[in-house]
Amino acid sequence: MRVSKSNGSQTFSLQYDALIAAGVKKENIYEDRISGKESERPGLSSCIKGLQEEDVLILWKLDRLGRNLKHLFTVVHDLNYNNIGLRVLSGNEAHIYTTTPNGKLIF
Repeated sequence: MRVSKSNGSQTFSLQYDALIAAGVKKENIYEDRISGKESERPGLSSCIKGLQEEDVLILWKLDRLGRNLKHLFTVVHDLNYNNIGLRVLSGNEAHIYTTTPNGKLIF
């Protein structure tokens, strides 16, 4: 999960509820309170380090992952290289589930 402002004006509640509803365990939910344009995102780094082959990274929306299009493609390429899937729960990207051929095509 990520919100852009660390001053408390934004909350994780929608993201958190969606991840729990998708079956993500509380201990597997990571968070960052930082702008997406920042390259150092400790929650994202910890999350990616904790993923293992055949795991699936589940996001509320795709824009919670990448700083920009290049960063997004790099992260997803690295996930794919390590046989880790990506699933997006909502937004225009909700049909992305890279463990399926259609999901890979849509991404």
